Parts: sequence; C-alpha cells; structure tokens
Amino acid sequence: MARHRDADVAIRCTDLSIGRGPGRGAASVRVVDGVDLSLTHGGALAVLGPTGAGKSSLAAVLAGAPGEGLSVAGGDAWVEGISVRRPGRSRRALTYLVGHVAQGEAARLPSRLTVEEIIASPVTSRDRRVNPRALAIRVAALLDELALPLGVSVKYPYELSAGMRQRVAFARALMLDPRVLIADDLFANLDVQARAAVADAVIRRRRGYGMSTLLIGNDRGGIAALEAEVLVLRGGHVVAYGRSVDDVLWTPSAQADPRIMAS
Repeated sequence: MARHRDADVAIRCTDLSIGRGPGRGAASVRVVDGVDLSLTHGGALAVLGPTGAGKSSLAAVLAGAPGEGLSVAGGDAWVEGISVRRPGRSRRALTYLVGHVAQGEAARLPSRLTVEEIIASPVTSRDRRVNPRALAIRVAALLDELALPLGVSVKYPYELSAGMRQRVAFARALMLDPRVLIADDLFANLDVQARAAVADAVIRRRRGYGMSTLLIGNDRGGIAALEAEVLVLRGGHVVAYGRSVDDVLWTPSAQADPRIMAS
C-alpha cells in the first residue's frame, strides 16, 4: 500500500499539556505537562513511567481517542501532520491513520460480536458494501500472522484466553494498515510464542511501509525486541530519554529510578 507523507515526522509534541476534569485549560488538572517529543517515520518509541505518570493519557490524546474528561490544555501535537488540539474534520482521518490499542482494550472487546466481526470492524464501520470474501481473507491472514487458530474467527471474546483477546485487539488495530501504531501495554498476557508473533508483525510493517510505533508500558523485553527509543514520564513531566533501556539520560532535576528500566 503506497504511503504519502505530508509531515516530516510521524508524531511531534511541542510543549504538550493534557488536562483531566470538567474544565478546560487552566480549569483542569494537568496529567501531562510540557512534553516535547518526536517520532520519525518507521521509528519506535517507548514511553515508560510509574503508575499515574500520564502515559495512557498521552497515548489516548495522540490516538484521537481522549475520552471524556481529557483535553489538550497547552501546547500542541501533530500526528501525521494532523493537530490533536483542534483536529476538527481531520479527526476521522486521524483515527484512520492511527491503529490504537488502548489500556485494557482486550477486556472491553464487544461481547456480542464474533472475533471476525471485531477485527473487521474498522472496515465495516466505514463501508458496509465491502466484499465479504475479501474481508474474510484479510481477517484470516491477520489471525495466522498473530499465531491465532483460524477457528477463533467464529468465537466470541468470552470464549478466548486473555492472551488471545489481546491479539484480537491488536489485529483490529492493524486492519487498516495504519501509518502509526499507538499501543498501551501491547505485550500484556502474551506467552513467548505470542510475544514473538506480535513483535514480528510490528517489525514487518515498519520495514514494509514505514509504520511508526509508540509503545506505552514498562515491558523491557518488548522494548528491546522492537529496538525502541525510550522516554520516561514521571508526574506528567519528561524526566529521561535514551536510545534504549540501557542508554538513558536523566534530566538534572530528576532522580534516576532503575526500577522502571528493570520492569
């Protein structure tokens, strides 16, 4: 699938602040404060930090799915050239360009839809006239790629293990061949074989058409497998950055916390 790049980088945050609460701007509580980051096309960046650092809020806003209570309180961020502060009519394009696996997504899969229907939903929600055979082949290919038996396509989420549900959520995020993958705790509940399949799927797309990857979570093995750069948040602020988990530079005002890197 050919890719047209309108932006010089996949994601750019400039002094981005995110607020949570009924108010906007200064009236909200800032959960992310003054974040600057850049993710190149085809690159991988892992955002680490303790619970409550603002990682998941950052991911949700960048994916165009902030949910109720989250809003941009300052600065701005651009995903494939689209502003997340005021996306307007571009919000639909943003959700098309970004494959998003939210925190706890596997536990929230629609219980009344089959696995095939769930994975195909990014297509069927946009075009009901899609070729059913072509869609079934696409879903089957994703199941095979992620080491899931083809027989699970007719099953419902409650019939699957936690690790299988996680891969179903991931397959749905890949359905539209996204330019950017934003995944929160991507490797949760996966065994060794499944982790390898998920990592290979990401790497294949990075090499094939330059998909960029933003990982949320402190999974050292997953970060290493994707050769991701590292950014550490604490209390909504960037406190460290590195080329890998073994090469991290902490800001002068931050106390290094090796426990984050050892997760």
